[in-house]
Amino acid sequence: MKIGVIQADSQKDKNELLFNCTKTAVSDSTYEVINFGIFAGEEYDFSYIQTALCISFLLESKAVDFIVTGCSSGQGMMLACNSLPGIVCGYTETVSDAFLFGRINNGNVLSYPLGLSFGWAAEINLQNVLNALFKEPFGTGYPAAEAERKRKDAEMLKTINKIAKKSLPEVISELDKDFVRSVFRRKIVFLYVLEHGKDRKLADLIRSYM
Repeated sequence: MKIGVIQADSQKDKNELLFNCTKTAVSDSTYEVINFGIFAGEEYDFSYIQTALCISFLLESKAVDFIVTGCSSGQGMMLACNSLPGIVCGYTETVSDAFLFGRINNGNVLSYPLGLSFGWAAEINLQNVLNALFKEPFGTGYPAAEAERKRKDAEMLKTINKIAKKSLPEVISELDKDFVRSVFRRKIVFLYVLEHGKDRKLADLIRSYM
């Protein structure tokens, strides 16, 4: 599994912590963790909505398999992500949230509150949340007595998600062009998609903006 880390600009001072906690959570596996920022010290604004669009490109292109993200509350990022193609994002503030999201919902984005109630020793909860998320295989269902039904429900949710949303190229074509161009400033994301993505149409779309 390839796991991307990217969070809103408002919490760029938490990027290194988020990246390191994710790496620690999967240190016993062969998973690869890639850090896309937003890095501390970067000078330009990049909202949670722009970040969510980057996440959609990373997942829809199959350049990565999972994203760990967040914003000040975690809620805005979750909402923005779930508005876009290819994303099933969970808001996971607690260990049980994360464990159940991975086992039952089998989503592909975790959104964490990186500002709200993020006080002294908050990094302990963040680490435990990520540990719980990656502790066991995704999509196994929970509890065991209802596992099969839970797996079917998760697959149906993904089917509905796909049917209900436009494709990413369609979404891009209807967005304000200046906004789209502002998203493509995040070259670390789009260069990675061009190198590792598996969707030729998305690659062509990216090249048209870069």
